[in-house]
Amino acid sequence: MKLTKLLLSTLIFISPLSQVTIAEEVQLDKIEAVVNQELILSSDVANMKQTIIKRYKENSQPLPSQIDFNKQILDKLINDKIQLQLAEKIGLRISDVRLNQTIEGIAKKQHKTVKKMRSDIEKSGVNYNAYVDSIRNELTINEIRQVEVQKRINISDQEVDKMIERLNQKGQNALEFNFAHILLKVSSETTPEKRLAIDKKAAFLVKEIKDGADIKQLAVTYSEGPKALEGGDWGWRKMDAIPSLLANNFKQTSKQGDIIGPFRSKIGVHIIKILGKKGSEKITTEEVNARHILLKPNVILSDKKAKELLNNLRKEIIDGTKTFEELAKKYSKDPGSAVKGGSLGWADPTHYVPEFRDLALSQKVGVISKPFHTMHGWHILQVLDKRKTDITVKVTKQKAYSILFKQRFPYEAYSWLNEIRQEAYVKINNPDYIIEED
Repeated sequence: MKLTKLLLSTLIFISPLSQVTIAEEVQLDKIEAVVNQELILSSDVANMKQTIIKRYKENSQPLPSQIDFNKQILDKLINDKIQLQLAEKIGLRISDVRLNQTIEGIAKKQHKTVKKMRSDIEKSGVNYNAYVDSIRNELTINEIRQVEVQKRINISDQEVDKMIERLNQKGQNALEFNFAHILLKVSSETTPEKRLAIDKKAAFLVKEIKDGADIKQLAVTYSEGPKALEGGDWGWRKMDAIPSLLANNFKQTSKQGDIIGPFRSKIGVHIIKILGKKGSEKITTEEVNARHILLKPNVILSDKKAKELLNNLRKEIIDGTKTFEELAKKYSKDPGSAVKGGSLGWADPTHYVPEFRDLALSQKVGVISKPFHTMHGWHILQVLDKRKTDITVKVTKQKAYSILFKQRFPYEAYSWLNEIRQEAYVKINNPDYIIEED
């Protein structure tokens, strides 16, 4: 079956709660779809729908049409199921360590401990184990998408050079837009009559937006784009993070309230409304000029003795009986800096391990730290100077590659998802949810 109203589900962030089984009694759980011998049930659609409706109400947004809404949700569930099946086929699994780190990160963003977050989730009627499984699924979908789509993207040195030139000439790397987007899908198989109907629909939508209609509400109802369930809202995006299919239609003169389109691309007809714009900004970092002495514990030098020795060396330096340079040359086990008296030179401290980085950034100039431990061993550190550095030019090449990759990723991900969807067996049982073919 050719199903055309596809959502790039891995680019649409749905709260993990959307796939969690709610602790409520279901009288009859119908089969909504079959995906390669696996089932999607009415309860799956209902659970995701409940979470999304809750989010709409929290944001005081009007709810979309029920049939369109259910079709969008079922479409995402189908796409997610196909991607999880592919991940299982190639043996891709998210480790427990990564899963636990993600859960800790979610709790931290909510200013809670994991224990408190778990308690709140269970009080809301959600099974915590199902919640954790849903997070693992989201991570798995993102990972399989990254692995498979990355194979499809090849960027040459010439393309990077052209992007650098573009950034330097237009300064678009400094612009940031908040925008909403509607996509009306068109393919090579779309008939001339349907193309004309799509053009008329696009013109109608533009008129509605100009007359004051909410583009986000229209996107939920009409859009076939990757952010449809989010009202077409892409949030704040710098130019280098906007897909090239869209970015080429933005200008430095574009401003809040502008409507861009309708315009065509290889995947359909687009309409954009700019919700906000931010100006240019430099990329700067705080560099530190530092030196250190490193001792590495071994069978002869224990952790305790290494720390005691560094305390003694620190005291000698502070007392003036020895210099930092001579002690670093004699004792430090960092061969690169030891020969230079422990000097690390000017560097961005974010390149160091976390404990070293944090101390380098927080420590006052001239102070010699007390011994501290990292994965490399025991250190004492002295920050000689600090400076703010404009690293825009320094990171331009790396950024240019990243821009090209990010611009191509959405289209390649969209195409990849269409391909694996076409290869999958999908049967939709509810006639109200059948997605029209081109």
